[in-house]
This record gives sequence, C-alpha cells and structure tokens, in this order.
Amino acid sequence: MRLMLDVGNTQIYAGLMQDGEIVLRFRKASKTGASSDEIGVFFRQVLRENGHDPAAVSEIGICSVVPDATHSLRNACIKYFSITPFHLNGTIKTGLSIDYPNPSEIGADRIANAMAAAHFHPKKDTIIIDLGTATTFCVLSQEAQYRGGAIMAGLRLNIEALESKTSKLPSVEIVKPQTALGRTTTHGLQAGLYYGHLGAMRELIMTLSLESFGHDQPFVIGTGGFSSLFEQAGLFHAIKPDLVLYGIDLAMDLNRA
Repeated sequence: MRLMLDVGNTQIYAGLMQDGEIVLRFRKASKTGASSDEIGVFFRQVLRENGHDPAAVSEIGICSVVPDATHSLRNACIKYFSITPFHLNGTIKTGLSIDYPNPSEIGADRIANAMAAAHFHPKKDTIIIDLGTATTFCVLSQEAQYRGGAIMAGLRLNIEALESKTSKLPSVEIVKPQTALGRTTTHGLQAGLYYGHLGAMRELIMTLSLESFGHDQPFVIGTGGFSSLFEQAGLFHAIKPDLVLYGIDLAMDLNRA
C-alpha cells in the first residue's frame, strides 16, 4: 500500500491507497514545530485504528507547500515506516509541458492536481480550482500544457481576517446560506463569504477562459476541502476532492526509476 501526504498550510491531508484506490482518508493539523515522533506515532495510530497494518505501507509520497514541515515529516517516514519518501516538486517528471517562466515556483499541489486532471480528463482544455487555505486556479491545455493561473485568499483566510481585524464581527461557520440577503450579522458574514467567493470564481473562470482558450468552454474541475460547498453552483463539470492524492500516486509511478 501507498501512503500519500498532501501538506498544506493548515492541514496534512493523507490518503492510504491500495491498487490505485483510496481506502482511507484522514487529516492532521500541519502545525510548525511538530516533531517527527509526534507525526510518526499519529500516522501509525490512525492506520491501526482503521484496521490497517502500518507494516503494509511500502511507499510514501509527499506533496508539500510548507517547507518547514517537510524535514520532520521525512524523518517520521524513515523512523516509523523505514521508508524514504518520494517528494513531488518542480524538478520531477510530470508528463506535462510547463509553459511557465520559472517552473520551480509552481506549488507541488498544483503540479499534482494538473497531472491528475490530465490523466482523468485527457485531451481537454481544463481549469482546476483548488479550494483550500488559498483558492488556486490552474490552466491546462488539451495538449497537457500547464500555462499558469491565479491565486486568491481562501474561504477560511477570509473569515479569519475579518475576525482578527475587526472588533465586533464574530467567527462564523463556513456554510452556504440560503440567501445573499443577511438578516443577522452571522448570516451577513456567511453570505458575503460564500457569494463573494462564488462571484470571484465565476469572474476568474470567464477571464482565464477567454485569455487562454478564446471562446471555447474549458472543462472546470473543483477540488480541495471546500469544493463540495459549491457543488450546486453550476461552476464545475466535475468535483474531485482527492485530485492531489491521485496526482502524487501518478508522479510516483512516472518517477519510479
């Protein structure tokens, strides 16, 4: 079995894969300063509690946008699984044509998403929207050419900014409100958060499509923890919350040598 680890700014999203399918998903806060022992013990306990033998893990793949967390994570893999993990970064084989001035600047998660999108939806002009700590947009041509994209603050960052920079606005749950017209402060915050993000995504999809593909409609994929929140909004042709984990798996196969 393979253990895939997507290390984001807020959480480590992990997937245990067997025969190309994810059989277990779990998350851990990606706090800076966590020791390799803390991480390794946590992973082994989660696997055991869900009926999986840690000794059955034969390979580990890491996709990280948090350099400070990578060292402890690598040591945890070596100490608690006796495995030197594979690291997905801008220097590996991707199967993509990278049309980017400095490919090393592209986040590892964006590369993984693009690889998986090209694999599952080949020969399509594609826009990938990953709704995590940041909301990222990646443009991929039908020739599997990675062209770039856009980045904006994610839903949680937006609400945390309002909470920390204002004196009277409360922290609210991130949900889809029934109306944009808020009748309470909480409702108003949720409406601004949801519909504001929805409007920004629609505008960026339209503008990126025109700039990259002319008047041709691209295939739009939603991924990341908050993608399901917009499932009924008519933005996405497909929602694949685990896209990054499958991208890590594909990268490991492509770079096996």
